[in-house]
Order: sequence, then structure tokens, then C-alpha cells
Amino acid sequence: MKAIEKALKKQLILAIVFSFMLVAGVPMIVFGAINMGGLTILMVAGIVFVVLGFYGTPLVWISYGNKVSLKRVVYAVDREHLLTVQEISAQLSKPEKAVRGMLDQCFQKGYLVGYVRKGDEIFLNEARAPEETLHAAVCPSCGAKYTYKAGEQPVCPYCGSMSGK
Repeated sequence: MKAIEKALKKQLILAIVFSFMLVAGVPMIVFGAINMGGLTILMVAGIVFVVLGFYGTPLVWISYGNKVSLKRVVYAVDREHLLTVQEISAQLSKPEKAVRGMLDQCFQKGYLVGYVRKGDEIFLNEARAPEETLHAAVCPSCGAKYTYKAGEQPVCPYCGSMSGK
């Protein structure tokens, strides 16, 4: 849930900034045009703000709305424990094809951490790490650098002394 909430916050801030640019750009153009002397930069900035705001605001707000829909899917899986496309589809009152697409997006963007999808079912990811975790150490006696496995006592392979990590 944290990943989607973080993405939503960023998208909301961006949408508010673009909306503000649209509104703020008009007075900037007016004040820049009235005082043609040194405020030409203000007028140009106002034009840029209006153009970006006019074209960008709807796009950013639509993107925000799409992310809100994805958050609802993540919530259904993570909090409501709905683990099939059919269950999620029934809960959200959306067609199964749309739910499959939304699940694909959630997995691609990393919003459903800890889950894997197999067909129309979602499972907790219980995969184990393929390798043991190694830690690096420097021997306090001889200064050699070596690695040791997690959970083992670090012993220098060169001089045999034990270091306290």
C-alpha cells in the first residue's frame, strides 16, 4: 500500500501545481503586458504557465484518477484479501478484463509487493532467496578482507582469528 500511496501523493502535488500554473499564468501575462519595460520575462513566463496548465492539467488529473482506481485494487488484494480476479471484479463492480489490466499495471509498477499472480489468482510470494546472504569483514589481526555467511561467526580464513563483526 505504501508504494501506491506515495505515487498518489506525488501525482496529487503535480496536479495541484499544474492547476495553479493555469490560474497564475493569466495575471502574469496581464502584468507583463501592462508594464512592457522590464516585465517581458513575466509575460513570457505567464504564457508558458498558461500553456502548460491548459494542456497539462487535464492529463495530470486523469492520471491521478487512474492511480486512485489502482489504489482500490491494491486495497482489495492487500486489506480485503480478495485473491481472484472474479472476487475483485465483483467487489469493484468492474468487468474481469478491466480488473486483469489493472492488476497487470499494479504488478508492473510494484504496487502489489509480496504477491504473485498466476492466471486469475493471486498468491502470497513465498519464494526464498536463491543465495545465502554474505557479509564483508576485515580481520582485526592481519587486516585481510573476507566474507562470511549470515548467522555464522566471522573467522578470518587467513590467520584464523575470530572478529566480532
